[in-house]
Amino acid sequence: MRVLLVASYNKERFAPFVSEQAQALADSGCELRFFGIQGKGPLGYLRQLPRLRREIHAFRPDVIHAHYGLSGLLANLQRRVPVVTTYHGSDINHPRVRPFSRIAMALSAWNIFVSRRTMALVGADKHSRASLLPCGVDLTEDQLQSRQQARTALGWGEEEKRVLFAGAFDNAVKDPALAQAAVAQLDGVELCELKGYTRGQVNTLLCAADCLLLTSHTEGSPQVIKEAMACNCPIVSVDVGDVAERTADVEGCYVARTRSPHELAALLTRVLARSARSDGRNRLIEQGLSNAQVAQRILTLYQQIAR
Repeated sequence: MRVLLVASYNKERFAPFVSEQAQALADSGCELRFFGIQGKGPLGYLRQLPRLRREIHAFRPDVIHAHYGLSGLLANLQRRVPVVTTYHGSDINHPRVRPFSRIAMALSAWNIFVSRRTMALVGADKHSRASLLPCGVDLTEDQLQSRQQARTALGWGEEEKRVLFAGAFDNAVKDPALAQAAVAQLDGVELCELKGYTRGQVNTLLCAADCLLLTSHTEGSPQVIKEAMACNCPIVSVDVGDVAERTADVEGCYVARTRSPHELAALLTRVLARSARSDGRNRLIEQGLSNAQVAQRILTLYQQIAR
C-alpha cells in the first residue's frame, strides 16, 4: 500500500501527531512519502498543485491522506488518486476556513474527524463517507516514570505544587488568562507554561506535575489530553473539543461545567488534595487510541478505498 501524506510544512516540520501517525502506519507495512506544503491561506495551498501532480506521477500512490481541510482541498484538485482527509479542529472551528473544508469533504473519498463536535458542526455525523477517529499517541516507557523520578530529573522539590498549562501563555486561543485567574486563587501553586519542549521532556513534565490544566476556547481532539492520560497525569479542563468524552470515568480527571475560574480552582483543589495519579493510560488503551491501534483502523480504511 503506497500512501502519499499531504500536510503543512510551514514550520519546517510536520505536526508531531502527523509524523507519529505516519510512523505507526509505516510500522504496519505502508510505504509512505510526505508532501510538505509551504504556503499560507487558500491561494498559498493551491499554488502547490503543479508540484503535487509531479509528486503523484513519480510516486504513484494508491491513496492520498491529507491532514487539515486546506490540504484536503489541494489533494482533491487532482482526481486520479482517492483522497482521505483528516480534519483536526481549527479547519472546522474557524468560520473562514470551514467553507474550504466543506469543499474538501464533498470531494474526498473518505473524511476523518477527530471529535463529535466538529462532525456535528458541518453535518458530517450524517455523512455517508465520514467517520470519527481521534489521533492516537505513542505509548512509551518514559511515560511511566514515577512522580519522584520525574521531579528529580527536573529539579523540582517533592512538596512543590505544580500545574501544567496546556499551551503557551502567548496563545490567545488557549485562554491563559482564565488559567492564571484560577491558579491565582490557590496558595503556593505554580502554573507552568508548556512551550518549547521536546516530546520526551513533555512526558517528564506530565509525570512530574500535579495536574494538567486546559482552558482553550476551541479544540478538536487535543493531543495534550491524551498525552497526559498516557502519563497518568490528573487533568482539569473546560468542556471543549472531546475532552469530556476522552476523560469520562477516568480517576483524577475533571471537566468544568462553566468557564469560571472559581469552578476551575475548586477542581484543582480537589486534584491537589487527592495527591494521586490518574488511571488515564488504561482508559486510553480501552478507547483504542494508541498510535498502533489507530494505524490499524486507518490501514483498513485505505485498503477499502483503494479497492
